[in-house]
Amino acid sequence: MSTVSTLAEQRVVLDSISWATYCALTEEPKRSRGRMTYDQGVLEIMSPMLSHESAKRLLARMIEQFTLLREIDMRSSASTTFRRRDLQRGFEADESYYIEHAAVILGKEEVDLSIDPPPDLVIEIEITRSAVDKLALFAAMEIPEVWRYDGRGLTLWTLQNRSYIQINESQVLSGFPIPLAVELLGIRSEESETGLIRRFISHCV
Repeated sequence: MSTVSTLAEQRVVLDSISWATYCALTEEPKRSRGRMTYDQGVLEIMSPMLSHESAKRLLARMIEQFTLLREIDMRSSASTTFRRRDLQRGFEADESYYIEHAAVILGKEEVDLSIDPPPDLVIEIEITRSAVDKLALFAAMEIPEVWRYDGRGLTLWTLQNRSYIQINESQVLSGFPIPLAVELLGIRSEESETGLIRRFISHCV
């Protein structure tokens, strides 16, 4: 077991964890608030601190305002536990969204990745480096697009031929103002979240 702690995140990594144990932990009613990532026997539990959560929620609010203003249908799947037994992999994103496939899962209370599509967009706040190769995991689980914020910049990745290439503009949310989002994330501790969202909306209308 290894543990890494910062002011943004605490990560605990456990090796040689069986699939059955991982599933039991994700289904534990009284489980901790940590987000679990499982990759073929390696289990990472990330407990977010305020800096992590403030970045996550601000970016999520910008995405939600953007889809509202542009009348883009979407369904938030937030930190849903997504698992693929056949791949021995699973994850709980900081935020995730169904956009292209929003209508496909409309009305579903549970998502089964053996028959349902994965979310179209996954958001990862990663101030400290994960012990799991998240991009490899997401590629295996066929996530079309991933956004990663490391406390300084926001990188976008799109899936092509089972691996990711970095892109400058979102293909899932065309026209989303990435440079503005990075600017606002960078000053989130200096201004109120409401004020930052007002600035975002004024740019998008």
